Amino acid sequence: MGFVEAVKTCFSKYFQFSGRAIRSEYWWFFLFVVLMSAALAVLDTIIFGTDPETGQGSRVLSSVFQLAVLIPMLAAGWRRLHDTGRPGWYLLLPMALSITTLFVMLGGVAFFSVLEQGTENPDALRGPAAVLGVTGIVVVSILQLVLSILMIWWLTRPSEEGANEYGEPVS
Repeated sequence: MGFVEAVKTCFSKYFQFSGRAIRSEYWWFFLFVVLMSAALAVLDTIIFGTDPETGQGSRVLSSVFQLAVLIPMLAAGWRRLHDTGRPGWYLLLPMALSITTLFVMLGGVAFFSVLEQGTENPDALRGPAAVLGVTGIVVVSILQLVLSILMIWWLTRPSEEGANEYGEPVS
């Protein structure tokens, strides 16, 4: 499958999470998303300029594009994992880790805030809180890296030969 055909296929299967997607379908579409995102980021800067104080450009066009391709990108990845014999929901593991980390960090802040109110020397808790926070960030960063590498590895695996539990192979 070529570049144009892959892009057409992924957009025509916008909400289709069932079935299978061959490597070329997924990776050509991935390349399309990366190239369009870069081009739109440049176009955003040309059209809308940058903030003189921060140097940040407006990301109107690229943000709209990212929202438009979010579902087909997830669907293509979901089908790609199916093609390798893996459940599509594995694609959500890195995102689930990020969301869980956010809640754990907020819970930790709330926990130490409550502890600070009940102690005579709140400064004594700041050291352990900082150590726990930094340790947690390091552990989560390593897990996120491992999950990301694992996801890339899974997405690059060859197709399973013949039919699998997710359907017939794509020709």
